[in-house]
Amino acid sequence: MSLEIERKTLPEDHPSLATTYSNIGQVYNNMGDYSKALGFYEKSHKIKEKALPPNHPDFAISYNNIGQVYNNMGDYSKALEFYEKAHKIKEKALPPNHPDFAISYNNIGQVDNNMGDYSKSL
Repeated sequence: MSLEIERKTLPEDHPSLATTYSNIGQVYNNMGDYSKALGFYEKSHKIKEKALPPNHPDFAISYNNIGQVYNNMGDYSKALEFYEKAHKIKEKALPPNHPDFAISYNNIGQVDNNMGDYSKSL
């Protein structure tokens, strides 16, 4: 397994481990095991906190992933909190016409829709 090899050969805060943890989190999210997904996404995020500057675009990915889990769990206010964190990082790190903003608007609109706020969702 990739994770076992990386754990043996890399320091515990190496960015490659963050990617692996995130990928494992995505698998658990897809399987509906949200507590495990959150655990792996949080491990990934903690490594990024050590390795990257605070407004690095990779943090937006972490926050989107965590928001997606909360959205899937039906915890829409928590999902919105993380989607908005992701959006704020993108505002600081990316040009205003960057296509990644479409992801933010879609995610936030999806949560608004799930909460029944259809006019805001539009």
